[in-house]
Amino acid sequence: MDKLTTEKYQKQLKKAVKQFWQTRQDQASSKKKTDQGNRSSVTGGKQLDGFIDLLVQVAVDLGVPKDCVYTKGNVLPGFFRPSKEWDLLIITPKNQLVAVVELKSQVGSFGNNFNNRTEEALGSAIDLWTAFREQSFPQTLQPWLGYAIIVQKSEKSTHVVRLIEPHFKARSEFQKTSYLDRYVLFCKKLIRERHYSSTALLATTENMDFEFPDDEISFDTFLLSFMGFIQGKLKDFSK
Repeated sequence: MDKLTTEKYQKQLKKAVKQFWQTRQDQASSKKKTDQGNRSSVTGGKQLDGFIDLLVQVAVDLGVPKDCVYTKGNVLPGFFRPSKEWDLLIITPKNQLVAVVELKSQVGSFGNNFNNRTEEALGSAIDLWTAFREQSFPQTLQPWLGYAIIVQKSEKSTHVVRLIEPHFKARSEFQKTSYLDRYVLFCKKLIRERHYSSTALLATTENMDFEFPDDEISFDTFLLSFMGFIQGKLKDFSK
């Protein structure tokens, strides 16, 4: 078995970051969308298509048939709600759910939207795993669940944020942290608490530079986890 590597996808990752910023700029200049507050900065939309294309390419390169990779109509049943639409699904010809991916982004409005992002990610994972436990999917083996978030690196996301502690002290790890620091903690805790199989945090500036604040949640680590799981499932795609 060949050693898994992400080296061949580095150019495509850079392209995805460039597409992210260019799409944002195009959307802002076209004024075709009425953007309340900074909502489009949070939800992403087509801004994240480059990252989805990258994950599709990885899956296909590993041997997953392209018609088993879904990037539209990705609705799965829930438990606390009827259903949820995810960004990418991989499903075998025998209807076995192999992989589920959620992508998010945040540019600006950190104070307003950080809590929203954490609540959404946690709620989506809990809903999916509870639906799985309650046999909403025709399988006994769990799928791979991934979460990746693209966060703007700026003065507002990197300066220390004051904690509000009117009655009880916040946990010590949140002391003297920025929003970017808190995203790092959040993504790592999602893995450690087994809400997601793997998470990734990519920090990027408006000039399209990018970095990974922590190796444990880098995009390379995320891709290697994704690739390893899929490689172990390839026999399931034989018709």
